[in-house]
Amino acid sequence: MTTVRARVTILVSSTVLSLGTVTGTAAAARMPDDPVARGASAPVASPSVPPYVDPATRRTRPIYDYADALRESVYVDTTMDTDSDGENDVVAVDIVRPRETDLTGLRIPVIMDASPYYSCCGRGNESEKKTYDENGVIQKMPLYYDNYFVPRGYAVVGVDIVGTGRSTGCGDVGGKDEIDSVVAVIDWLNGRNTAHTADGEDVEATWSSGAVGMIGKSYDGTLANGVAATGVKGLKTIVPISAISSWYDYTRSGGVPYSDDYLPWLGGYVGHDSAACDAVRADLGDNDDDETGDYTDFWAERDYLKNASNVKASVFMTHGLSDYNVQTNHFSQWWTALAKNNVPRRLWLGLEDHVDPFEFRRDKWVDELHEWFDYWLQGLQNGVMNEPMASVETAPDVWRDYKTWPAVNRTVPVPLAAGKLGASGKGSVTITDDPDLTEDDIVADPSEVIAGRQMFLSAPLPAPIRISGTPSVTLKIKADSVTTPVSARLIEYGDAQRFSGIRRTDEATCEGESTDFDDACYYTVDKLTSSSDHGIVSRGWIDAAHSKSSSKPTPLTPGKWSTVTVPLRAQDQVIPKGRILGLAVTLSDTEWTTPNDTGATIDIDLAGSKLNLPVTSGTVPAPTKIQAIDVDITTPTQRPDLHDPKN
Repeated sequence: MTTVRARVTILVSSTVLSLGTVTGTAAAARMPDDPVARGASAPVASPSVPPYVDPATRRTRPIYDYADALRESVYVDTTMDTDSDGENDVVAVDIVRPRETDLTGLRIPVIMDASPYYSCCGRGNESEKKTYDENGVIQKMPLYYDNYFVPRGYAVVGVDIVGTGRSTGCGDVGGKDEIDSVVAVIDWLNGRNTAHTADGEDVEATWSSGAVGMIGKSYDGTLANGVAATGVKGLKTIVPISAISSWYDYTRSGGVPYSDDYLPWLGGYVGHDSAACDAVRADLGDNDDDETGDYTDFWAERDYLKNASNVKASVFMTHGLSDYNVQTNHFSQWWTALAKNNVPRRLWLGLEDHVDPFEFRRDKWVDELHEWFDYWLQGLQNGVMNEPMASVETAPDVWRDYKTWPAVNRTVPVPLAAGKLGASGKGSVTITDDPDLTEDDIVADPSEVIAGRQMFLSAPLPAPIRISGTPSVTLKIKADSVTTPVSARLIEYGDAQRFSGIRRTDEATCEGESTDFDDACYYTVDKLTSSSDHGIVSRGWIDAAHSKSSSKPTPLTPGKWSTVTVPLRAQDQVIPKGRILGLAVTLSDTEWTTPNDTGATIDIDLAGSKLNLPVTSGTVPAPTKIQAIDVDITTPTQRPDLHDPKN
């Protein structure tokens, strides 16, 4: 069956997993709140209408033959010698572009996916890897970007970052070397750097207009964030999907590590197997300060938030609200930092976890991405910036658009009393650490007393509330040790059908043109729901000594009161009428983190403690009497394994 835009739906029987989704609209007017008028980086101005642009729709159209496209592999020069072999590293770059760029001198913009995964692991849910012909020239470029966009007048560039794939050198996992290796490619595309073929012949990107857009999921999207934070000239837009904004916040939460020596492990997973690179990775382990959890210069180098003021590119970010690989604090803090600098931006928030919207909202995503790149890279005034700033999935395949995000920039204080949420209490309650408590233990039997946990429950909500933003928990505590982890979970109780994930179907759609060695067809997915009696709204962890500063921890004074704030993960969720909210507070969490300190006992001063909830309206009432709540754990929760990255 053939669908619009040469999309082909194929019924197959296979066990390979792959998925997809998208957004699209079109209007011809420039937005009143034009990003250029605000002083932001302007989209590329097109002096004349290229042949691949439909003047009626102001949209690029597929007129170039994908099968006849030029495919080339070059090596971009750098001034780095990260493997200390006495020779400067080179960055392998694979390119697919219309043949007309050579035949007619056509100059076109670039869509770039820079990645460490092209050789080790592959891209997308089918783990596609680059393949090459007998001459070492790119034959298959992973994902659909080249299949779809090359016929529409774009070049698609796949970059093996330093120390990975066919590039030389050793990667430093999110550090300056990896970022600079991508900047070197953008410089080459803008005539500011040199490159050569495998035979050593100099090659220039005379076909490039100099306008570059970066896109990618996870590590790839993280590189886009990092490169944008350099302010490199020529980078017009980035599309980070489930991307990291700070590697410190990816490897730990407020000084509590998720796991030990993660960066050395990841560097070895994606990078070259050599003694030189082993030495680089050993340095990563020596400098990561896992034993203290401190934010140091090592982490500052991998913190793109601090350089958000350098970002000149527009940003279209997407994230899954269930993502506990790259958790939701990454998009929210990056979004906030960009907002402070008036960066033109767009946000999609899905119910899913670490998943590309191509998998869960395919048609809309491809359309929206098409218009976004047309506007920012081709200079087509298609009205894409008139569209709502944020799109949020409120139920499976049900999306709602909003003019801004988050819905509120303030939080409502919800007081705590013994066992109650929403009532102002007096006195104190005590928690003695039980490192063996699992999340299932913590959320079960909420109306019962469980050693190692304090649970605070609301009355049934009298009306729905929308939580939009980043909640936190402020606790006034007195401990018997100089520090302790403090963990918090916000739970909603009530029987309902809840989103539970995605499952690959036996149907595929084709997004663009295919060849014998590079098809554009990918499996779709179904969204799953399951009946349950509770759902986790948000989680959070902090090392108490790091509560006021991640770089300069302040030890607690045993026996004296101090205030600790536990940041929960950003969320956008409507909690229906009749649900009961529960706030569970525990200490060390050995299931979801790898704490350095365990075994403490703390008192919580109720009058000095509260839940800070970003709600648009409604109240969280306290119960007059704690009612019994039965919880049936049918599918135990499981922390994502960060040592098993899934593209």
